[in-house]
Amino acid sequence: MPFSADAAETLGLKALAWLAGNDELLPVFLGSTGASEADLRAQASDPAFLGSVLDFLTMDDAWVMQFCDSLGISYEQPMHARMALPGGAQVHWT
Repeated sequence: MPFSADAAETLGLKALAWLAGNDELLPVFLGSTGASEADLRAQASDPAFLGSVLDFLTMDDAWVMQFCDSLGISYEQPMHARMALPGGAQVHWT
């Protein structure tokens, strides 16, 4: 079932909160994006930023599993949510 933009943003916010509470992974996210902790707060309402959070999260299956297990949701939901946010449409080259 496709995600609505609102549902995708909500899951993106949950991913951001989960990431902010992860002492091991947060510095990796900040280092790879160049964002600061102040940027996290300032951009939390930006759908494109939430998409980047989900992009980061979905880079590693273990991260996806940890996040989804913490919420009790299926492992496919972060990618479905990502596709509903700006820049998330999959490109088909054929």
